[in-house]
Amino acid sequence: MDLESRRDLQLLEALEQQSTITQRTLASRLGIALGLTNLYVKRLIRKGYVKCVTASPNRLVYSLTPKGLSRKARLTYEFMKYSLDFYRDARRHLRRSLADGVKRQKRVAIYGTGDAAELVFLLITDMGLELTAVFGPANNGQFLGFPVRAITEHETVSYDVVVVAVLERPGGAARLLRQSGVPRDKIVMLQPTRTPAAEPSSVAK
Repeated sequence: MDLESRRDLQLLEALEQQSTITQRTLASRLGIALGLTNLYVKRLIRKGYVKCVTASPNRLVYSLTPKGLSRKARLTYEFMKYSLDFYRDARRHLRRSLADGVKRQKRVAIYGTGDAAELVFLLITDMGLELTAVFGPANNGQFLGFPVRAITEHETVSYDVVVVAVLERPGGAARLLRQSGVPRDKIVMLQPTRTPAAEPSSVAK
């Protein structure tokens, strides 16, 4: 499932759950810019998936059309299939990547706090490895009982590898880790990266 389809599904779900939701709230929920959210919503309206009416001068009410409900059902099915395939492949790749160096890579950190990070947490536990830290772009609450640290704090934590556990733009996340001083040989991607055959696929380049 591509990024555009995932955005469509997220927006359709949000608009169905809360018909009077503001675009600012939508942008915050999806983690994208307000202007981009406006473009996505307009596209859904233009394609006939969503109907929008003005309830008051500063209040819009959204509703999914029959075409929109059909689109949401189809995207939900596609997302479920994509998720099952993704998690199966990611689990196989991570198990192989971490097992290759298990004797020297017992301390694992995670970058990310979403569904992918939960998968990594379960795999780490299953393999008997130690989760030493959870990182994000900034300090942001807790994840499964661990404080979420800013990635700039990585030097204050002991770890052998950091698993990039994000689904959207993982390459960008890996670059952020490198820019923050994380050694590239300690960065493990959730899925194999597109690299030449002579280079190891589990380590971010």
